[in-house]
Amino acid sequence: MQTLKLVAVSAGLSAPSSTRLLADRLLQAARYRLAEQEFAVDVEVVELRDLAVDIAKNFVTGFPSDALQEAIDKVTGADGVIAVTPVFTASYSGLFKSFFDLIDPTALAGTPVLIGATGGTARHSLVLDHALRPLFAYLRALTIPTAVYAASEDWGTGGDDYTDGLPARITRAGRELADTVAARPARSTEEDEVVPFEQQLADLRFD
Repeated sequence: MQTLKLVAVSAGLSAPSSTRLLADRLLQAARYRLAEQEFAVDVEVVELRDLAVDIAKNFVTGFPSDALQEAIDKVTGADGVIAVTPVFTASYSGLFKSFFDLIDPTALAGTPVLIGATGGTARHSLVLDHALRPLFAYLRALTIPTAVYAASEDWGTGGDDYTDGLPARITRAGRELADTVAARPARSTEEDEVVPFEQQLADLRFD
């Protein structure tokens, strides 16, 4: 049985936080869908609030702490990523952006990423399209079509005849992430052989 790895990144600052709750719900939906397809699933959550000082120090020193490097490795080594941020000043949080600033611009290329955000009012829902999608487009990630925004009033509501409620949006987004991850080729566990430049020159043959 193939094992897939899902990693959720939560930029919530409080404990507990609605951002972490949304990340957990999305992770659960994707995991459930993959289990239906008979995949084994490893799941982990990276709490950025616990790494805030390490992230700031990295910008000053240029070197990540062991804990920060471990978190970066988890995200860049995942088969699928869930990234959720609270909305601050109509955009993602500074902590969220700072963490992804530390990731190599090619490390998430082709990786399926499900984006989500939380806020006090539904008026901030456009943050998904005007801030988060461009960020992950720059990182060349494969952003899942359905993104999930959860305002305060969304928790505990089932929606209406015209609008899907939060549980339905979470389920749909989780299924899309799971199906995208399942359809991708398995990650290679072998590192590509690095041929020294001198050897490449020596191997050249001229007629």
